Amino acid sequence: MKKQSGFTLIEIMVVIAIIAGLVAMVAPNVIESADKARVDTAKADISTLSQAMDMYKLDNFKYPTTDEGIEALTTKPSSAKNWKQGGYLKKSPQDPWGNEYQYIAESGSFEIWSYGADGQEGGEGYDSDISSQD
Repeated sequence: MKKQSGFTLIEIMVVIAIIAGLVAMVAPNVIESADKARVDTAKADISTLSQAMDMYKLDNFKYPTTDEGIEALTTKPSSAKNWKQGGYLKKSPQDPWGNEYQYIAESGSFEIWSYGADGQEGGEGYDSDISSQD
């Protein structure tokens, strides 16, 4: 007779418990890293948009109006006299959560912001707004 070999149910359950314990310890760190990366990406995007706005102002002597918005960096608005051929950006980016960046121009300055992970004004932690004024 051949002797059958294999794992017992208890051995399999112990291995599954060990794997589940490891996942429980590692998963929060991985999720935290992904959230932090999204915030860092939004900050980098806002910095890029701000630099493009400054280039726009150098060429046109003013920032785009609130109505013209960020789209003025990719599509020539009617008020732009010296708009750079090809635009200032290839395309208007969305924030890492899939929402549009917000823009307002007032008194010769501007602000660009993202509403954060929750997509709503205010919030705390990863839900807080990220602004060019920060």
